[in-house]
Amino acid sequence: MTAPTSAYRLAYMSSEPVIELRGLRKSYGDHEAVRGIDLTIERGEIFAFLGPNGAGKTTTVEILEGFREASGGTVSVLGRNPWNAGARWRERIGIVLQESSAEGGLTVHECLTLYAGYYRHPRSVKETLALVGLEDQADQRANKLSGGQQRRLDVALALIGDGELIFLDEPTTGFDPSARRASWDVIAGLRDLGKTVFLTTHYMEEAERLADRIAVIADGQIVAHGTPETLGGRDHQQSVISFTLPDTIGVDALPQQLAVTGERNQTVSITTASPTKDLNTLTGWALEQGLSLDDLKVSRPSLEDVYLSLTSETASGKAAI
Repeated sequence: MTAPTSAYRLAYMSSEPVIELRGLRKSYGDHEAVRGIDLTIERGEIFAFLGPNGAGKTTTVEILEGFREASGGTVSVLGRNPWNAGARWRERIGIVLQESSAEGGLTVHECLTLYAGYYRHPRSVKETLALVGLEDQADQRANKLSGGQQRRLDVALALIGDGELIFLDEPTTGFDPSARRASWDVIAGLRDLGKTVFLTTHYMEEAERLADRIAVIADGQIVAHGTPETLGGRDHQQSVISFTLPDTIGVDALPQQLAVTGERNQTVSITTASPTKDLNTLTGWALEQGLSLDDLKVSRPSLEDVYLSLTSETASGKAAI
């Protein structure tokens, strides 16, 4: 699909970062909510911003959206300081708030038509309905939609202006698992449209599924950033091999080179930096003994494990990397 363009829009389709923060600070009286953030977000990526309540996440996002003024540092969003960027700049972004509601008395089609009138170069209503999967609900009143459908309408309203940068604040909060996964397809599709997406979420699976890169904020500072695979050194952390031994076999019968780190009711855990090597040793031994190792699996720390470690370390006053 080809989005509508203009000379104005094309002038900004450059390779410069969509968002660039240097030393961003925000204080409320004596309380410093954001304490020197550096962040760069490139065009066309889905970027997840994670952090516990009170970490400075919402304050940072509101500064990026132009709703709050920074106390210090530099802020560039689509080449401008959002606080004084003006109406033309605002046409280039779309926002899905954590809690919002469309005009309930209007149909879905009428809502989109109304919002399209606020922009000089809106996306077509028909195309937007198709993007979020609401074609069948076009003539249904907004207040009669299900929760998942209403959230899709929120996304549609953020897309109708055909902005370059989309802010999604907890877009699937309160969804059942099926509706959440359906929404992930919609969000992932924004990347295919060339949009840059700034996502905040408390669902680690959502961040891992959607994000190209992730940053974690805690106590007003970025404590880690990277891809879902590398965040917090996740790719270098040890793996765990777990399995259940037959009742007739004790842990002491396992090969000595395997470092058993846990055993309960015949379920054994082996923590290892060389999972391929140790798994080969284990399975080779089991085949020689004619044994079956039930529930055999290899796992590494999940993104949630890494996130909790990073934020708990900061909360306890330790340095997080």
